[in-house]
Amino acid sequence: MITIVGLGPGDALCLTREAWDVREEAGEIWLRTSHHPTVAGLPAGPTIRSCDDLYQTAGGFEQVYEAIVDRVLGLGRRAGGVVYAVPGHPMVGEATVAQIVRRARDTGLETRIVDGLSFIEPTLAALGQDALPGLQVHDALELAARNHPPINPGLPAMVAQLYSRRVAAGCKLTLMNLYPDDHQVTLVSDAGGGNERLVRLPLYELDRRDDIAHLTTLYIPALDDMGSFEDLQDTVARLRAPGGCPWDREQTHRSLRRSLLEETYEVAEAIDEGDAGALEEELGDLLLQVVLHAQIATEEGEFKMWQVIAGINRKLKRRHPHVWGGVSVRGAEEVVERWEELKRAEKGGDRSVLDGVPSALPALLQADVYGRRAARVGFDWPESEGVVDKIREEIAELRAAAAPEEQEAELGDLLFSVVNWARWLGVDPESALRRANARFAERFRLVELAARKRGSEVAKLTIDELERLWQEAKSAGDVG
Repeated sequence: MITIVGLGPGDALCLTREAWDVREEAGEIWLRTSHHPTVAGLPAGPTIRSCDDLYQTAGGFEQVYEAIVDRVLGLGRRAGGVVYAVPGHPMVGEATVAQIVRRARDTGLETRIVDGLSFIEPTLAALGQDALPGLQVHDALELAARNHPPINPGLPAMVAQLYSRRVAAGCKLTLMNLYPDDHQVTLVSDAGGGNERLVRLPLYELDRRDDIAHLTTLYIPALDDMGSFEDLQDTVARLRAPGGCPWDREQTHRSLRRSLLEETYEVAEAIDEGDAGALEEELGDLLLQVVLHAQIATEEGEFKMWQVIAGINRKLKRRHPHVWGGVSVRGAEEVVERWEELKRAEKGGDRSVLDGVPSALPALLQADVYGRRAARVGFDWPESEGVVDKIREEIAELRAAAAPEEQEAELGDLLFSVVNWARWLGVDPESALRRANARFAERFRLVELAARKRGSEVAKLTIDELERLWQEAKSAGDVG
């Protein structure tokens, strides 16, 4: 028998009556750690032993916990079993307990959980907060090891075992990927104990305090400006629900197709203009399209948003074995090559390397994608001069073409060759043409303005006059 007792948050007065009775009946108690205030408040009685020695001899925390589990399981096989005591509640933030229960079950050992007050209740009492509005509880070590926190910012969160400035620094960096740098958080130390204290501070100062210790917990209030993905999903679902917006309720995958394309191009325009504020807004509009399509699919029984997210998450990890696996790569070029190999393996070996390029792509972008994919498997010129020669050849063939059908075909070949040259130059042809369009529009408007200042109109000027105005527009300060 393994009896696992919760010692409460730090004051012997918080021990449950059941835990007190177990203490009185036991001849020996093993502690996960003796560094807990409740231990000092226990009256004389059973022999107290601890696993503190394992913290000195093992490596990281995983090795320490594994060693503790092995020791407790061995002690539990004795004739009298073992009483194993842990801080707080045995099933709240105690990694060793979950492993002990699982392994004991697998080997036929009986376990008994003796409840204790966890760190959560006195921490909430100190804060004057209720847990019911969706409190999220996380472990500081696991949070510090992540790149992005698994937290819904629209709900409050509590981070336990923030025992050092080093751990606090790791948590801060992770949390600042989600919360504003100056988001007000609270450090709660020795909750429910005699030295209970609360310190409110901006998130960016989290690791600057010297009083962070093993009884320190971090409380993160919810963002109050509808900043969570779940809030957006709820807003869209409400728009689509009975009594919602008539327009939103009428939309289908097909009816939203044009809006999806428009929002995508508006994102691209914000990127081209280097406008971060516009990009933030346009990404929101594009995200709305994604959430709308997922909500429609949910209503139609096709799929749910979690499946969309899980699918792309699995794909990213599967196609990056050099990040989530033991594969090594020499650089970005090899990453692309391996991506295509993995993609072909997933889709089937008989597929063309050109399969999967959307037919709805703009022709210029589609030509660029086709050229890049063909080049990845060696279908390319050995040097850029070969592309230039091909362009000259296509110009000659276009000039020689007589029938409209021939001219169209040769013009298409010429444009395709120019796109390939752009690839060799490292230029995005779509962006290059868009910028050329913008330059033309700006200069032509200057020509129109200059004509009006002369009391005339563009249509009434000679070609020589137009050329002079055009050159003036070009010299007005823009490039090209």
